[in-house]
Amino acid sequence: MVYGLCICPVSKKEDLKNMSFADSKTLNEQQRDDLMQELMKATDYGYLVHALSSRFISNSMLGRTKYNLNALSHDTAIGLVERAIQNGVQIDELYVDTVGDPTKYEQKLKNIWPDIDITVSKKADAKYPVVSAASICAKTVRDAFIFEWKKLNNAEAGSGYTSDPHTKTYLANNYDEVFGYPTFVRTSWATCSKLMDEKCITVSWPDEEDNAKQGKSSLQNYMKNTRQRYMYFNERCLSNAKNF
Repeated sequence: MVYGLCICPVSKKEDLKNMSFADSKTLNEQQRDDLMQELMKATDYGYLVHALSSRFISNSMLGRTKYNLNALSHDTAIGLVERAIQNGVQIDELYVDTVGDPTKYEQKLKNIWPDIDITVSKKADAKYPVVSAASICAKTVRDAFIFEWKKLNNAEAGSGYTSDPHTKTYLANNYDEVFGYPTFVRTSWATCSKLMDEKCITVSWPDEEDNAKQGKSSLQNYMKNTRQRYMYFNERCLSNAKNF
């Protein structure tokens, strides 16, 4: 997944509309590439992108300490804005395409930057040209990643969206019964999870509770202290700085 941010002077935000910037989903690949080239040449505009690998997203969503996609999206967007500020950009207005409830998301951002005029909206990439430009940046970079991966792996995986028949065919024919899909595929994606449930071998991971029920004692239990720590501290690798 790729997130994008576009920077432009407030006085020129409507000029992006005159340059034909629109929701990236309504443009074809050539139109997006041409607009990206215009943005890269322009001296009044800037952009930032942040790409999250499929492995990182899957590990975050499927790990013991859950990091859901909404929180991941919010944190990535906030990180892009922080990078712009750290690079000396004075932000007066901020337009954001929502993930989740727009009212709650907007308040979350206003708590961080109370001096910025912030608008969070559904389908913001279709309403605000500067968000359209950001979506084109993100989509163009994502397409480039996929193109290079397909070339390196000699694979026809399509666009990576479920609406693409090439993607469907790739997912249906390119899996390992034990290990599932390559790391380029986001296994936390519901489409992949469903296919793996149907086509891959079911693996059971017995835990300590199962061993206890069967009257077994693991080496890990044997080596533990008699006093048990709360799971919260163990999962976060926290230890005592000082004994009281």
